[in-house]
Amino acid sequence: MTSNNLFDLTGKIALVTGASRGIGEYIAKLLAQSGAHVIVSSRKLEGCQRVVDEIVSEGGSAQAIACHIGDMAQIDDIFAQISGQHGTLDILVNNAAANPYFGHILETDLGSFQKTVDVNIRGYFFMSSAGAKLMKEKGGAIVNVASVNGVIPGEMQGIYSITKAAVISMTQAFAKECAQFNIRVNALLPGATDTKFAATLINNPAILKQAMAHVPMKRVAQPQEMAGTVLYLVSDAASYTTGTCINVDGGYLIG
Repeated sequence: MTSNNLFDLTGKIALVTGASRGIGEYIAKLLAQSGAHVIVSSRKLEGCQRVVDEIVSEGGSAQAIACHIGDMAQIDDIFAQISGQHGTLDILVNNAAANPYFGHILETDLGSFQKTVDVNIRGYFFMSSAGAKLMKEKGGAIVNVASVNGVIPGEMQGIYSITKAAVISMTQAFAKECAQFNIRVNALLPGATDTKFAATLINNPAILKQAMAHVPMKRVAQPQEMAGTVLYLVSDAASYTTGTCINVDGGYLIG
């Protein structure tokens, strides 16, 4: 019997990167709760396995595969494993990201520049390309986790903001060219979120106060508050939604 629940992901194979903690962890858990078999991925296998164990203990289905998306060989390897084990992919959430440099844009060193670009642009691009190739026959959904910094550059976060602007453009480019394969590509744009990744911002009272002055809801988001938007974007509820960017930012971009 076909479910009437538009958010039912039963039988779907989903890959979530950067899923060992923070926003990615909550996305992986919610997709599993909605019925998907979730491939939990990040650079270190131990962190992924912890999330998998928690998903399985709650009755969900998941597996852990380590992948550093800044390494092209590891991208090839994870998709070879997925193809060999499952033969297909229905959902890809590109959440892993790099932000190694916090400081004035003029002081950005080449190493930090290259690492940020390799993960946030090259990594997202080739993850999306490989994922879409596995989705071509029966369609699928890709969600890129970008950032409000891709719309309004973050203070002292120049190269990170530039790469997130590229992710927004990339989302639209893939959406336009992959629609013929019934592959939908959308983006989530989180605002300030209480994660280890954002600790430099969250733990600096002066910077945080300045940021919150522009957030109508006057608070930082919790990582679990990002997951529901991703569930919408990968589900049948969003069957005619592609090339869009949804801001989950407490009103920051209108603030």
